[in-house]
Amino acid sequence: MLHSISYILFTVLFMGQILRAMAYDRAANERNAIQGLKLLDKSLKWHRLDDGVMGGQSETLHSFDGVLNFSGHINCNGGGFTSIRSAIPGGLSSDATGVRVTYVGDGKTYKVLFSDGNKSAFGPSRRSPSWQTDLPTKEGIEETTTISFESLTPSLQGGPVDTDAKLDPTQIQEMGFMLSLKLSSGKPNPVETYGSGIFPFSLKIKNIEPVSGDCSAETFAT
Repeated sequence: MLHSISYILFTVLFMGQILRAMAYDRAANERNAIQGLKLLDKSLKWHRLDDGVMGGQSETLHSFDGVLNFSGHINCNGGGFTSIRSAIPGGLSSDATGVRVTYVGDGKTYKVLFSDGNKSAFGPSRRSPSWQTDLPTKEGIEETTTISFESLTPSLQGGPVDTDAKLDPTQIQEMGFMLSLKLSSGKPNPVETYGSGIFPFSLKIKNIEPVSGDCSAETFAT
């Protein structure tokens, strides 16, 4: 009897996750992208992509008021990530070696993502890797981090992958910010820098700019 009840509950939860995934409207999210910040004098337009694409219940909220606000709630029940993405029309220049990001966080460890813009690049059916790095934050402290493209980790299916592919800055067509239960190494994001259960998050991105030449990774409070 107990086994039957457990099976019924599991089936109900599983079907609920499938229905949520089917109802998730990624195209509408892209249509409702908001404009915020510039890169190489090109306006960036940000849309949300969260675990609802796989039936999760996390919610991404984002807005722009001179600062790009990436916030919302993570729900670890059947999910565990939220993100915002923007196309980079035309890619970056061939001499770009990284980007410099200024932000104010909440003590959580986020990720910065780059890809060739394939719509499945960060999804379960992607074929080309996304390139990721962790972005640790200190609560309420404005920081500036230089991210070297050479330091990025190629990722497929949510984890690092061995590949001969190299990241060509001219082919970078999309970038994003993510809060995920996994770090770029594929290891779990610790509770101390992620959270547990259902919890809020907030990352404010103040500036993004390309870097060329020597691009040593560094982070400093501003």
